[in-house]
Amino acid sequence: MSSYSKYFDSFENKNIIVLGDVMLDSYIRGDVQRVSPEAPVPIVSFKNREERLGGAANVALNLKALGANPILCSVIGKDDDGVRFMDEMHKQSLNATGCIQDEHRQTTVKIRIIGNNQQLLRVDKEQTDAIPEVVERQITEKIEALIEVEKIDALIFEDYNKGLLTPSLIDAVIAICKKKSIPTSVDPKKDNFLSYVGVTLFKPNYKELKEGLGLDFTFQKGLDFEKAVSQLQEILQADFIFVTLSEHGVFIQQDGSGAYLSAHHRAIRDVSGAGDTVIAVATMGLVVGMSAFEIAEISNIAGGLVCEKSGVVSVNLNELKSELERLAL
Repeated sequence: MSSYSKYFDSFENKNIIVLGDVMLDSYIRGDVQRVSPEAPVPIVSFKNREERLGGAANVALNLKALGANPILCSVIGKDDDGVRFMDEMHKQSLNATGCIQDEHRQTTVKIRIIGNNQQLLRVDKEQTDAIPEVVERQITEKIEALIEVEKIDALIFEDYNKGLLTPSLIDAVIAICKKKSIPTSVDPKKDNFLSYVGVTLFKPNYKELKEGLGLDFTFQKGLDFEKAVSQLQEILQADFIFVTLSEHGVFIQQDGSGAYLSAHHRAIRDVSGAGDTVIAVATMGLVVGMSAFEIAEISNIAGGLVCEKSGVVSVNLNELKSELERLAL
């Protein structure tokens, strides 16, 4: 039996708010047998189209697969893509009470063209300007109402730089959560990287760490890397700084003390959505009282598992249990 088994029952029915940018991931699949006579591009003979929930909605899917009750808070358009997004939410039995449909907003869609099982092209439909103050207030009010009605165990900020997470909204939500002693975690992007002052767990990847701090260095255990992590922790006053390092594994720091965990050997097929899985698992670990090392170890394994699958997918609790037992952890 895995040493993590004692935590898994506690995952069930935890109420987690996921606040962040959402999108539809659309996959158009077909066969390629010839090149177009009009331009030097392949002709894809259409076979099927599949749509999946992406961005913060994929984090919600990961939480649901782990046994939690995610509540998604976001803004989408009052457009056809928004209707399809809400249909997918319904199909997946996800709670969308925190979602706002704004007639002035475009729903984000990432269209991937796949021929002979290889991605050939991606087309993005998106609107990335900051949401207006009136929508910020609506989101803040929804979060306050959810906290009053439900026992909220944690809140995740899922930032994709699509305009939802403004500095003022981030400040307001962190203040609300602090007042109610609700832990917060962040999967950041560059634009608001240093806006998350006072969060519990902050999870950049290596590239985001360098860009967010405006530093340039080559990864090496110790030296400049750990100085950058300590600098970030001092700025944000976060309890945990958790950095994903691709083939180098992960690094987590708490109270100035850090630990490296190596990556496990994987047959990598697709890294899309791995960060969503990592922040979901790390937040669940935080909520049930795992140590910093345990949070990093289990999240590292979960992120690797989804990289063995094609497309944006989630990892379920049984898969995670089986892998932990296989690794004798």
